[in-house]
Amino acid sequence: MAEKTLDTENVLGYNVNAENVFEKPLTAGVKRMSTTIKDIAQLLHLSVSTVSKALNDYPDVAPKTKQRVQEAARSLGYRPNVIAQRLQSRRTGTLGFVLWYGEDSISDPLFNELLISMLDAAARRQYDLLVSACPLGTSRPAAYERMIKTGRVDGFILDGTDRQDDRITYLCREGFPFVVFGRTEQDIDFPYVDVDGCAGVRQAVQHLIDLGHRRIAFIGLPSFSFCAYDRRLGYEAALEANGLPLETDLIVEVEAGSEENGYSAMIQLLELSHPPTAVMVSSDLMAIGALRAAQERGVTVGRDLALIGFDDISLAAYTHPPLTTLRQPMQEIGQRLVDMLVCLLEDRPLPERHVILPPPLVIRQSSGETRGGP
Repeated sequence: MAEKTLDTENVLGYNVNAENVFEKPLTAGVKRMSTTIKDIAQLLHLSVSTVSKALNDYPDVAPKTKQRVQEAARSLGYRPNVIAQRLQSRRTGTLGFVLWYGEDSISDPLFNELLISMLDAAARRQYDLLVSACPLGTSRPAAYERMIKTGRVDGFILDGTDRQDDRITYLCREGFPFVVFGRTEQDIDFPYVDVDGCAGVRQAVQHLIDLGHRRIAFIGLPSFSFCAYDRRLGYEAALEANGLPLETDLIVEVEAGSEENGYSAMIQLLELSHPPTAVMVSSDLMAIGALRAAQERGVTVGRDLALIGFDDISLAAYTHPPLTTLRQPMQEIGQRLVDMLVCLLEDRPLPERHVILPPPLVIRQSSGETRGGP
């Protein structure tokens, strides 16, 4: 059968030339019915499904096809009927995110970067993101149960996983769609995006060892958190690989990743009879607090003491000295989380169900240079 070609014709009041370029309306000011996806599909000889995916910027549609469809939609004045779509699909068009907050949660720049990324990605997919704030200590499954029973969201994005996470157990039991920023130790298969904290910290500690440090401390968070546990494993693995002893007095665990806690932890380390020459800190906020503590004690970071953080928040490049750190690609993480959840909600296969991203080591002045002696 011969391939269809699009000759010059009047389509819905617009002149379409042989190159599929839309010109001015032939009947300016004439009232006509709203353009539909079906109209665009017929015009371009594409399936309705392909047009729908192209309009929603799905990755399985070729860029040239997306461009043709989007140009046609603009030229024809296409406006999606979002309310009708949601009524037909029985979906709210809303993704849920529960923010578990303490005194430091809202001010965490890393969380803000993740949230903005998810909001942007959801908007581009024509979804809303509903953020429900719950104080730490609230029953975690109950917060999700309330949102499910009231029908407010179609699915959830979770973050800050524990090694044994009751939220994931609950949502799996309910069969409710969700994706996770983080992993667990549970024998449950669920879609997630995570950063390889173990490999990242191991690389950072190896960098300190290569600079000549042998007495390296670690400031981390409680090990019931998977993220905290994973990063501590990287610290221990680097020491073991280089034949260095694991000294418990060089490991300080704090309750929350705040500057104040980083400050207190560094004071504790500096007061040891044999203090460390380098410190690996499991978050940048804590590393900034640790930096201030060292400076107040007359220790020059980058010369007397090497310091490395984790996250690469915007402030990390502007400390004095600038902070060596491991970068979490929060923009990519937020984008991937939203894309994965939308795929689940629209019954499309996930390109990847488990995504683990490497955190690049960003070397700045706080880790110093090669030092001589033990």
